[in-house]
Formats: sequence, structure tokens, C-alpha cells
Amino acid sequence: MAAPTALRAGIPSPNSAADKDGIVFTGKRKGAKDSKNAPARRGIFDRGGSGHGDVKKTVRRAENSVIKNPMLVERSNLVNVAKLCIKNLIESALAESRTLDDEHVPLQQLFVVMEHIFSHGLKSKKTFLEKKKSFWGALESLEKTTPDAEDITDSVRNLPGIKTSLGRGRAWLRLALMQKNLADYFKALLERKDILSEWYDQNALLLEEEAAVIAGLLVGLNVIDCNLCLKGDDLDSAPSVIDFSLYLKDGNYLDKPQASSETCDVNLTAVLDQKNYLEEHNRHLTSQVTVLQNKIKNLEQSSNQAKEELAVANNNILSIQAENDRLRVENDSMKKEVNRKLQSVRADMDIERETYNTSRIGLNELYGDAKDKLLHESQMRTDAEQELKLQVSLKEEMEMAMRLLEKDIHEKQDTVISLRKQLEDIKTINIDLYNRLQSSNSSLQYKSELVGKLEEKNEQMTAAMVQMEERLKKAEKDKQAAEETSRKLGQQIAERDAKRAAIETDLKIEREWRSSLQKDLAKETELINQLKAEMLDAKKLQGELTALTDKHERLRDECVGQEQALSEMGDKLSESRLKMDNMQEVVQSLDKRVWADDKEITHCMQCEKVFSVARRKHHCRNCGGIFCNACSESVMPLPAFAKPVRCCDRCHTQLLQRYSVS
Repeated sequence: MAAPTALRAGIPSPNSAADKDGIVFTGKRKGAKDSKNAPARRGIFDRGGSGHGDVKKTVRRAENSVIKNPMLVERSNLVNVAKLCIKNLIESALAESRTLDDEHVPLQQLFVVMEHIFSHGLKSKKTFLEKKKSFWGALESLEKTTPDAEDITDSVRNLPGIKTSLGRGRAWLRLALMQKNLADYFKALLERKDILSEWYDQNALLLEEEAAVIAGLLVGLNVIDCNLCLKGDDLDSAPSVIDFSLYLKDGNYLDKPQASSETCDVNLTAVLDQKNYLEEHNRHLTSQVTVLQNKIKNLEQSSNQAKEELAVANNNILSIQAENDRLRVENDSMKKEVNRKLQSVRADMDIERETYNTSRIGLNELYGDAKDKLLHESQMRTDAEQELKLQVSLKEEMEMAMRLLEKDIHEKQDTVISLRKQLEDIKTINIDLYNRLQSSNSSLQYKSELVGKLEEKNEQMTAAMVQMEERLKKAEKDKQAAEETSRKLGQQIAERDAKRAAIETDLKIEREWRSSLQKDLAKETELINQLKAEMLDAKKLQGELTALTDKHERLRDECVGQEQALSEMGDKLSESRLKMDNMQEVVQSLDKRVWADDKEITHCMQCEKVFSVARRKHHCRNCGGIFCNACSESVMPLPAFAKPVRCCDRCHTQLLQRYSVS
């Protein structure tokens, strides 16, 4: 803020009153000094008759218009300061005659002035937190119209350490000056008024004619060589205040000494104006210091509050950690309990799985027995054997049922009932057998022996039934002892009933599957018959194939012999032809080849490039022409030479085609 207020307050022009583009002074002067010097200032325009009076009126009008609009004051002052700064920089650079660096004070002032020029009349862009003014957006839009500016904007974006848009704009100015393209980029930006109107107000310096003057002055900076270090911290936080102490001396802005009284008065007024500006500048700096001190106090208060909040947060963290430890202990105990419960549940599941497997085995045996029944029913001859096997299987089932009765009393009762039913079924089956034996009188002679055996086995089964009855009596005694345990197993019985229902459904599914298998068996038997017929046909075809293969082998042997004879004849013919071609090539090459003279040929006969010290001449051993190394890199064997020799690309392709054909 110091530099804009200073520019509005006014500074001396390079040639004081003699300069037509002088800076307008609007600062107020105090005390007796103002009263003493007022006549001297008025005398400048009072002398010289009517012409001086007209000048006086026009100047006063200009001063009044400028005072009303402070942007015009700042604009005119920026133009004059730019003139002074560029002039001083060029003179110092020529005097020192070296590459300028960051420590060069006039160069630093140039960047500050350019920053103020680009910031003059800049529109503020609203953000989420505050309004920001930055000329980086205008410089960044330059790459849309000027392709040469893309490299510099990309390099500025990729610079490490630069965080603000103001720092990027400052880095852009320094890179453009080092590339000596600052004047060109400035002119290109001035030509696009549509882009500038988006970023600047109507009375901005870049939208007026004075900007063309600055562009012309920047062309003179192309004679300066500078090497600058772009540090992000320096560019983001560097102050942007114009130091006018460089231009307060007479030698910096006076071209010639003037001894007249008028010039002395003008110089005196200029010095007074400078004094007033410096006082105003000091007041502004003191106000800034007070503002900064208030900010420091506020920051200290906020830091103390933050420390208190940090202590509270630390206490909360400690309490949370203690609670976390307690929760971890509870979590560990809960995990142990859950694991213990899981182990018990897994043990119960294993037991249930074992019982299911045992019941599944029994069901599988039942299924096998049922399947055996179906097979034996289909064969009337082995009915007696099927019945015996069925009785044996029933005996085994009863033994399995007894084992299950020892484990589960309730199941034993159900199995006893089922066994009794099965016994009744056996009796009915025996009655049916006797009826069948009576009905089959024609087959009694063949089955008399079998009937005797069946009677013996029936006696054995009756003895086994007596033993089973005795075991049932023992089971009834065990039942009275196991009634107490049956109460505890009530829940398990309900679950096993559900499993039994599921097993019955599985049995139904397996019976359906068995019927489908029987159908598939019938289809497969038909397929087997078809395959047998096809096998007979295949055997006949195989006999015919063996005869044909014998004929084929005889014919193949004859063909192989004939091909060997033809290949031998072809090899002899190719060798003789190659010899003839080589002889013809030798004769033709000797007739056609003309060894070109080095002095006559100055260009390559293929690419027509001029020979020089770097590009040497090479002869092709086939055609005799002169070529460069790139056009004669290939090497090929020729009949006239013992080893492969250099040849041009044309001869190389021709020789390759000839050899491939041969």
C-alpha cells in the first residue's frame, strides 16, 4: 500500500518543469515554507505575458481533473517512474558492463515498478475467503493467443516453492527479462484488449495509450544480460515498495545544470514536494507498524488460547487412552468366551456329523438292499436267493438298530416298532413264497433242494429271532434306567426327527434317481447293440483300409525313388546354371563397368549430396560409380573378387534378387 499512495501523492519528473510529461503533485504542504514558496511557484506561470497565462490555465485544469480522479494521478506517475527506472537501469548496466543478478538495486526497482504497472486498475476476484488481486491470471491468459508464451507459463507453474499467484507473476517477469522477451510479451498483451478488459478496469494503465510508451521503453532492456535466482519464499513474501531515494539526487534526473532563477525555484518546489512525500510515507509506515503490532498481539492471544485447547485435548486423549485400554481388556475377555463357545458348538457339530454319517451308512445299506430286491424280483429263477439275502440284510439292520437303541432310547422304541412291522412283512413274504412254491409245481423238481436249504435257514432265523427277543427284554430293562436321561435328550430328539424327515426326502430323491438310472440303462443297452453293429462294420472297413495302406506304401516308395532322382537332376542343373550365370555376369560386368573418375564427380550418384571432408567418396565394385558412405554401406560377393566387396544400394538389391531367384 505504500507505493500506490506515494504514486498518488506525486514524485519529481526527470526534467522537472521542462519535462512535458511531469508527475502531478497533489500533496499538501504545511507552515511557513508553503507561504514562502507559493509566490515562487506562481511566478513560473505569471511571467511571460498572455502565452504563459494560457499555459497556466491549462495546467490548472489538468491538475483539477487529476485531483478528482486518483487513478489518473497514479497512472501518470507510474509512466514517469517507469521512464526513470528503465533509464537508470540501462545506464548502470552499461557502466558496470556485467551480467546483473538479484543484488542489483535498479533491477529490483524495475520489477517493483512493473508489478505496480500490471496491478494498476486490476479487478478483484472474489474467492471463498476474501477478495484477491493478482495479475498472474492476465499473464496466464497470454498463452492462449501467443504460442511462444506457453513454455514460460509452464516453467513458472512447475517451479518448486512458489505457493501464491503473486509469486508466480513475479517469477514470470524475471524469466521474461532473462529470455529478453519482456517487451514482446508486453506488446502482445496490449494488442488483446478483449482479454485485458476481463481483468482490468476502464481507466487501467494497460488499457490506455501510455502503455505503448512503456512497451517502447522495455525494448531497450534487450541489451541487458541478467542471471536471477528464483526462490519461492523470496517471491511470495518480498515487499513491493518503490524506493524513490534513488531519484532524489539531481544527477539522476537532471540532464544539464540550469543557473536561472526560474529553474532554481522549480527545483526548490520539487525538493519541498519530496520532503512532504517522505513525511507522508513515514506516517504511513508508522501506521503499518501499529497495525502489525496489533496483529502480533492478536496472534499471541490466539496462541495462548491454542495452548490451553491443546492442554485440554491432551487430557482428553489420556482419558480416551485409559478407556481404550479398558475396552481392549473387555474385548479380550469377550473373545475368549466366544472362542470357548465356538469350540463347544464345533464339538456338538462334530458329534451330530458323526451320527448323521452313521445314519447315512444305514440308509445306504437300506438303499443297496432295496436295489438288490429289485434286481432279484426281475429274475424269477433266483427268488429264493433274494429272499435269503433280504433276511440277512434285515438281520444286519436289526443289529444296527440294536446299536442305535443303546444310544438313544426313543429311537429304540421306534426301531422296535419298525422291526416288528418288518417281521410281519417277512411273515407275509414267507406266506407269499409258500404260495408261489405251490403255484410253481412245474419247477418243484429243480427247487426242492433250494426249499430244504431255505427251511434250514428259516430255522436259523427263528433261533436268531429268539435271541433278538431276549435282547429286547434286556433293552426294556435298560429302558427303565434310561428314562431319566431321555428327558434331557428331548431337544436332540426333535432335531433328529427333523433330520429323519430330511433323510426320508433324500430317500425319495434317490428312488427317483434310481428309476432314471434304469431308464438310462435301457438306453445304454440299445446304444451298446448299435455300437456292436457299428463295430462289425468298422472291422470290415479296417480290413479294406489295411489293403489300401499296403498299396499306398508301395506307391509312396516308388514316388520317393522318383523324387530322389529328380532332385539329383535338379541339383546338377542348378549348379550348371549358376556357373553359366556367373560367367555371364563376369563378362557383362567387364563390358559395362566404367570406373568413374574422382575429379569429375563431385556429388553422390544416388542421393546427389555434395562430397566434402566429412562425406567421402566410395567406388561401387559392381558398376564402378562413386557414392557416399550412406549409399554404399552394403557388401556382396562378386565373381571377380575373392572376398565380399563394397557395392551401392542399387547393385545390392539387384544382386539379392538374382541370388534369390537362382
